[in-house]
Parts: sequence; structure tokens; C-alpha cells
Amino acid sequence: MKPSILVVDDDEIMRETLSDVLRKRGYDIFSVGSGNGALSMIKKNLIDLILLDMKLPDVDGLEVLKKIKEFDTEILVIMMTAYSDVQTAVSSMKSGAYDYINKPFELEELRLLIEKGLETKSLINEVRRLRRQQKEKYQNNHIYGVSPQIHYVKELIGMISKTHKTSVLIQGESGTGKELAANAIHYNSQRSDKPMMKINCSAIPDTLLESELFGYEKGAFTDAKNTKKGLFELADGGTVFLDEIGDMNPFLQSKILRVLENQTFMRVGGEREIRVDVRIIAATNKDLELMVKEGFFRKDLYYRLKVMVVEMPPLRDRVEDILMLSNLFIEENNKEYNKNIKGFSDEGKKMMIHYSWPGNVRELKNVIERAMILTDQEYITPKHLPFEMKHVEKSTHADTGHELMEIANDMSLENMEKMHLSKVLKRLEWNKSKASKVLGISRATLRAKIKRYSIEGN
Repeated sequence: MKPSILVVDDDEIMRETLSDVLRKRGYDIFSVGSGNGALSMIKKNLIDLILLDMKLPDVDGLEVLKKIKEFDTEILVIMMTAYSDVQTAVSSMKSGAYDYINKPFELEELRLLIEKGLETKSLINEVRRLRRQQKEKYQNNHIYGVSPQIHYVKELIGMISKTHKTSVLIQGESGTGKELAANAIHYNSQRSDKPMMKINCSAIPDTLLESELFGYEKGAFTDAKNTKKGLFELADGGTVFLDEIGDMNPFLQSKILRVLENQTFMRVGGEREIRVDVRIIAATNKDLELMVKEGFFRKDLYYRLKVMVVEMPPLRDRVEDILMLSNLFIEENNKEYNKNIKGFSDEGKKMMIHYSWPGNVRELKNVIERAMILTDQEYITPKHLPFEMKHVEKSTHADTGHELMEIANDMSLENMEKMHLSKVLKRLEWNKSKASKVLGISRATLRAKIKRYSIEGN
């Protein structure tokens, strides 16, 4: 589709000359000789760029510019003026003009200005399209699960997303989906149309991390040939996600604290404070409270970060999600590898449920992908699963002297879990401490499941 340009000039010769030249360059051209005519034209046609003369017979050009922007902020406007005074240029730019050009001008000069403007508009539209895609991709309907723990996480994310500046600390083991939670908070918030900048604090050396976060001034160090903006500056209006913040050194921790408290920082080698509006979301798989006690993490930063805390539950605490997530990954890989795997054999289901999943959802996803590559059957069986899963399954149940429960093909996940919990509790004579260790879940989670399934015992 050709870009459309509206030429607004009361000089008929100028208007027709510009229209002819631009039409030959492949643009769709509209032209009018008055300000009111321009306002009428943009209401009837899709216009990408307007060449607007400053002096018009009916309405002042600056006034027309303001009304254009009130109607559609996306239209680019280039002001044309016979007056080269600085004040005129400043006024037009403040009112929303993309640029201005002084009469008389060279047609080549105008051509370059138009091309630059349309290129800028195209980039802006592409960025917005990508942000819309990101928002759709990362909203919290992509945190999957039916367990009470995941239901609570989703509810909490929904509440946090309604706040604007509250800092968030996401805690959880590796592979539990901490970044997914951060994405959901940002893309469900008022900041969703602004950037979300991410950095893994453990993946970058301390000497480089400061520059990445805060940027640097030209000449700040040997290789600083030009000024560079850091992530905080680039994220202005949006969110900065600091992954694995437990690995950040105390010197940088103090700088992060300053941003949290004052929303200001200085670039490396800089002498002036830069103010930004950002929300900080931090994540860690470490025990920050313990690190504070041992002197490895700043106490003041810890309490500034943990205004809102999201605990991502390990997969072993959400047994009812294992097969559900597995089936989702099977569907994804069926498309990827052009297969038609329907699920697991009964023995495969048993192994999936009884494995402790130390790598959590990330490990589960990798195990499914590996199994999908290996199998040419309709169902994934134990032979397609990693050795460590078979070893854990055999040793665990050999020690207890009990057989695994029988799983019917049509048994629901809830009934499967209820049966397993009942057998473990009965075998251990309702010792909840021992049962929670065998099951790999906390006592609180075990109590919640007993209540949920109305399991009766001693």
C-alpha cells in the first residue's frame, strides 16, 4: 500500500508542483488550500504525512497542527514556513510537528525529509505491533496449571499488575517460571505499552553489569567511544527485570537501591542525575533472607524489593500439574516435529508423577521434547524417558516394598493424586512429616491436599 501525503498550501502553483513531484515518486497525493480543508480531508481519508504551510488564509498553521494532533497523533506533520526564525520552529515542534522546512527549499531536501519521516513512522508502527504481540504472548494465561498453588500465583499477579510502581520480588527454584511471572506482571499492567528490559545479573561480569544497567558517557573508559544509554534509561515508563539479583555485588546493590528510592541514577562517568519512571521486578533462586543475615545482600535493598513477593512453587509441590503440562508440551512438539503422540502409557504416567523434577517445568519441557524425538509410537513409554527417572522410580518403591498404584486409562488427575496420597499416608501411619518428605512437598501443601480431597485417616 502506497504512503499517502496531504499537501496543505494556499499557493496553488506550489501546491500543484509538490503534488506532481510526489505523485511521480509513487505516493498517493491529496491537496487542499486551507486549514479547514485539511481538517476535513483527514477525517475522510487515511493520511500518513502532511506537508502543512504555516501561513494559511483561514486558520493559523500552528492551530491546524494542534487540531490534527487532537484528531490523530499518528499522522506525521512537516511544517513549511517562509519565516526562518527559531521561535516558529520551536513552536511547531512543541505542538507535535515531526519536523519543519524553510521556504524556499530544494525538492531533494524535502524528499529526504519525507522519506526519513515515513521510515520513522514505519518503525514506530512495527515496534507497536511487536509490543502487542509480546503482550498477547506473555499475559498470565500462559502460566499453566490447575493446582491451588498456581491458582494463587495467578490471582496474586492479577493484583500486583493493577499497581503502578510497586517493586516485586519473585522467588523460586530454577525452572519454576520466574520470568514468565515477571512478563505477566508487566504485560497486564498500565506499563504494557512501554519497554520491558531484562538482564541476568549472574551472566554478566560485574565490570560490565554497571554499564549495561546505567549506561556510560563518552570517554568514561578506554572503549567508551560514544555515549550509551543503559537499561534503566531505555525502560523509562516501563519495567526493568533483574533476574538472579542474588548474584549482584554489594556496590551495584546500593545503586539499585538509589533507583528504587529516588528514581534517579548517573551513567558511568556521568556528572548529572538522570530521572526515570520504572518499575523494578527482581527474581532469585537464592534465599535472600539468609544472604542478608550472612552479610552477602543489603538488608535495606532486600526490604525495598520485597514489597510484593511472588513465590513460584516447585513442580514437585503441584503433582496435579505434571501431566497437564506434559500434554501441553506434547501438543507443541507434535506441531514442531509433525507427529501425533497421544500421551503416555500407564507406566509412563507413573514415572512422570513419581519423579521429583529438580529442574522443575524447564526440565519437564526438555524431557518431553527428548521423548518426542525418540518415540515413533502413539504413546511415550518408560524406555523413552531419561535413566535418572527410571532409577528414582525403582529405588523409591523398592525401598518401601509397595507396588505403584494402578492407573486406569480414564482416571482423572485428581483421583490419581488422591489415591496416591491416601496410600502414602496409610503406609506411613499418617505421619505427615514423613509423608511430606516422601512426596517431596511441604507440610502445608500436604494439609491443603488432605482437606481438598477429604482424605480420612487417624
